[in-house]
Amino acid sequence: MASENSPLLAYRLLGEEGVAFPANGAGGPGGTSARKLSTFLGVVVPTVLSMFSIVVFLRIGFVVGHAGLLQALAMLLVAYFILALTVLSVCAIATNGAVRGGGAYFMISRTLGPEVGGSIGLMFYLANVCGCAVSLLGLVEAVLDVFGADATGSSGLRVLPQGYGWNLLYGSLLLGLVGGVCTLGAGLYARASFLTFLLVSGSLASVLVSFVAVGPRVIPLTPRPGPNGSSLPPQVGHFTGFNSSTLKANLGAGYAKDYTTGTMMTFASVFAVLFNGCTGIMAGANMSGELKDPSRAIPLGTIVAVAYTFFIYILLFFLSSFTCDRTLLQEDYGFFRAISLWPPLVLIGIYATALSASMSSLIGASRILHALAQDDLFGVILAPAKVVSRGGNPWGAVLYSWGLVQVRKYLLRLDVRKEHVKFWRPQLLLLVGNPRGALPLLRLANQLKKGGLYVLGHVTLGDLDCLPSDPVQPQYGAWLSLVDRAQVKAFVDLTLSPSVRQGAQHLLRISGLGGMKPNTLVLGFYDDAAPQDHFLTDPAFSEPADGTQEGGSPALSTLFPPPRAPGSPRALSPQDYVATVADALKMNKNVVLARACGALPPERLSRASGGTSQPHHVDVWPLNLLRPRGGPGYVDVCGLFLLQMATILGMVPAWHSARLRIFLCLGPREAPGAAEGRLRALLSQLRIRAEVQEVVWGDGAGSGEPEEEEEGDFVNGRRGDAEAEALACSANALVRAQQGRGRGGVPGGPESGDGREGPTTALTFLYLPRPPADPARYPRYLALLEILSRDLGPTLLIHGVTPVTCTDL
Repeated sequence: MASENSPLLAYRLLGEEGVAFPANGAGGPGGTSARKLSTFLGVVVPTVLSMFSIVVFLRIGFVVGHAGLLQALAMLLVAYFILALTVLSVCAIATNGAVRGGGAYFMISRTLGPEVGGSIGLMFYLANVCGCAVSLLGLVEAVLDVFGADATGSSGLRVLPQGYGWNLLYGSLLLGLVGGVCTLGAGLYARASFLTFLLVSGSLASVLVSFVAVGPRVIPLTPRPGPNGSSLPPQVGHFTGFNSSTLKANLGAGYAKDYTTGTMMTFASVFAVLFNGCTGIMAGANMSGELKDPSRAIPLGTIVAVAYTFFIYILLFFLSSFTCDRTLLQEDYGFFRAISLWPPLVLIGIYATALSASMSSLIGASRILHALAQDDLFGVILAPAKVVSRGGNPWGAVLYSWGLVQVRKYLLRLDVRKEHVKFWRPQLLLLVGNPRGALPLLRLANQLKKGGLYVLGHVTLGDLDCLPSDPVQPQYGAWLSLVDRAQVKAFVDLTLSPSVRQGAQHLLRISGLGGMKPNTLVLGFYDDAAPQDHFLTDPAFSEPADGTQEGGSPALSTLFPPPRAPGSPRALSPQDYVATVADALKMNKNVVLARACGALPPERLSRASGGTSQPHHVDVWPLNLLRPRGGPGYVDVCGLFLLQMATILGMVPAWHSARLRIFLCLGPREAPGAAEGRLRALLSQLRIRAEVQEVVWGDGAGSGEPEEEEEGDFVNGRRGDAEAEALACSANALVRAQQGRGRGGVPGGPESGDGREGPTTALTFLYLPRPPADPARYPRYLALLEILSRDLGPTLLIHGVTPVTCTDL
């Protein structure tokens, strides 16, 4: 909703007629002085150029060649019928009252309200941003097809170097040109658009004349690669001139593989390409703030533009079907150049349409964004978009949009195939059964994410086939309110599944977007501890006794069930719990099991308590304590992952005062100091400040045996349950013995001999062994983890499969 100070709600009366105008008195972005554009320059020209775009030059042959003339005309009629309905709606809204800056957003928000207008306006804005980027990238490709070093065909000039970096440079330079024109104002944009309109019109005129003036000719086609890397035999297309046999052959459909992608075309795929070339009807409406008479110009100019483009498309469809055989239409989408009286003029038209479409998208996006900012629908986030020049040009919104066109090329680089250890970040999926008992873990996971992705996942048990409606959708509001109240930066992802294990698999696979997908699964520990209701003790969740919030909405505590009673059945069995861990590791996800996080003091979970907490230790045990001898020690991937996670936590303000301690376990045959020296050298390279301590390990069960253990001997049961339990108890005692040691070396004793108590351990990081290969051993594995982490206070058992440290430049 808009605030009370929003121009959307703040009106005052001006003049004696009692007509309401916005409080800022702005007719456009900066006032009535900005309204200079006529119907032709402000609506017809940008709408025509946006609807033509690059499709009119490079996809006419594609549509007719695959769909045939009859189906192509049917597609065109369907597309323009859809457009006609939209245009009529725009006309009705535009003539219903005074239209100000903001185009479609302004008209929708003043007709249907700010909630609907804001959501639709945001989508319009993002669509224009993406459209601008796509047009520029298309322009770069069109330029490189002729001038690129890797250009194919005999007409290629091969003067511009190619590659991702070069393509990005060319696109950025073109975006700078487009952004400069739009930043200088609508007047310069209108003149630039009129110039491109003349170029496009001249190019189309030359094409239309060429269909009549050029005689029949054979057009050689670029050789296509064969299935084994060899080139197929060269093909030729025929321009027959006006020929009834050619028209007859082109009447019916002849869908084939697209030579640019190798994909088999269908009616739907061809229609999608055609319809993309018919959109852009809002380009004129987006200029509403610069039009002299928007209520008249928008409907009239849009209708004229739609009629004009429809006539041109119909004409080009008929001319292509009469004069070009299907081979030429299907195998050379740029055949206009081959039949043109002066081919460079076609290139000029291609470049002009792409450039004008990008300008139209950018300036339209900036006007929508400026209107959104003026209405304060998104608060301070869009404050820079309110800035306007003295002449009324919203250059702040233009720069904002320019930057997003530039948040988009790099977003496409967030590809799982382009991951690198140097920019690895934990991207967490925290599975929560009931947030009332998991609030401390929810906040601790928020601290561990280090600016990465954080998703709260919840599995609702059920089968949609047996339910009248989806029970998940109504829950989103409560979970989003939980995120807001807990003050964590997390997305919410809910799913419906017959079991928690299957639901966890769903969430691990589908959560996130592109390269921003969870790489670490976080689970609460599975033990017999009675669940606590943290909603009752957390000040952020204090609510009135009547169970309602301000405004009469239900209190958050009523939206989630009370914690599970001790002894009551669980939604997840021990077998499925360990199986979920095993599933995550099979999917190459890191796993974190969190135990006793409710014992963490509130200041450690605060967002901004740096320096105010008492000093404590964060202990890291980077060795598998259930495999004490013969392993690679701290140098394996999992041990380094523990170290990385502890270091990330230490960067959080609430944990700045905590001291990182790393414990190295010495086997019976290891000399003291060697492993410590290697680790200190690594820490120096990684610029990690930590205290390294060596402890003797090997006095427990089985320590008298000289041979080395194989991977998973104790976990997989090859050493016997009694021996494994004894080892786990010994490891637990070793960790507990170190937790209260200060610099004085006495557990729980004074730190420096002056009577002050030394710091104790606030959080322990333990190496989580892999689950056994035999599912029948899962309950025993969980029992060993319970013994290993018993009475250690807040503990994170972690198994990392992702390399996270690198010392190479």
